[in-house]
Amino acid sequence: MQKYILRRLLLMVPTMFGLTLLVFVMLRLLPGDIVTVIQGEFGAGDKATRDAILKDFQLDEAVPIQYVKWVGRMVRFDLGKSLVSGRSVQDELASRVPVTLELGLLALAFNISVGIPIGIMSAVRQNSAVDYAGRTIAIGLLSAPGFWIALIIISMAGRYFHWAVPSTTYVSLLEDPVRNLKLLVVPAMILGGAGSGGVMRFTRTAMLEVLRQDYIRTAWSKGLQERTVILRHALKNALIPVVTVIGLSIPALVGGAVIIEQVYSIPGVGRYYLSAVNTHDLPIVQAVNVMTSLTVVFANLAVDITYSWLNPRIRYS
Repeated sequence: MQKYILRRLLLMVPTMFGLTLLVFVMLRLLPGDIVTVIQGEFGAGDKATRDAILKDFQLDEAVPIQYVKWVGRMVRFDLGKSLVSGRSVQDELASRVPVTLELGLLALAFNISVGIPIGIMSAVRQNSAVDYAGRTIAIGLLSAPGFWIALIIISMAGRYFHWAVPSTTYVSLLEDPVRNLKLLVVPAMILGGAGSGGVMRFTRTAMLEVLRQDYIRTAWSKGLQERTVILRHALKNALIPVVTVIGLSIPALVGGAVIIEQVYSIPGVGRYYLSAVNTHDLPIVQAVNVMTSLTVVFANLAVDITYSWLNPRIRYS
């Protein structure tokens, strides 16, 4: 296992190199740039001003040279400075990453704690009222966009019940844990809702397949309690495809956080990223994309390691 993990970590190097190159090139192909934004704000549209801004931001160099310098700074853990505010991107992310991380973990916890139990009950009580209710909930969560649900909750619950209204002031977890959770619980439930619908359906399908296996029939014939058969004999094998779905939902959580943070005025990485995209602030967009790519790569590694824990017969060499 140690050799497998080491090999996967080494393979991340060319993967990240390819991702950084792709991100860098695609951002240069997008229409518009930071210079146009600055010129529009100050009303200076002459070529001399544009050339001066390009030189000041070191954007007048050849694209390959810019890429090499950017990668060199990243290797030294220097993410550069914002072209708009002049602040260090690393310092900004250091204050925003914990916020997005907490939101993502709460959404993932909701995803798992709702999706897996309902999926199990739906499979065990196949074609019953519980099963139909679970499948309806799953389809509803998969169908409704998260931002639409957020807007409905804000407008309806805020108007009639005076709750779930986005706060104008964010409170950190260390400052006031109770108030912090009140601010993040509803956005986390919305963010993890669509993923929980997928987890429900995959858990139900996997459990139905496992429950038809011979060793499960043997466990039933021994007179074991239903709880023992489901949790000790069937669940671990059924969770292998479910873990894959949960791993694949992590990029969706990262992408969904951009919209949810904007709707609920949460000062996380997603809101910071969206603001940078609107102003063509390249250092921020590049840094967030690389950080997101690293998150996905390590999530895939964690999923592979989880396989061997769920099924001891799976060995990596």
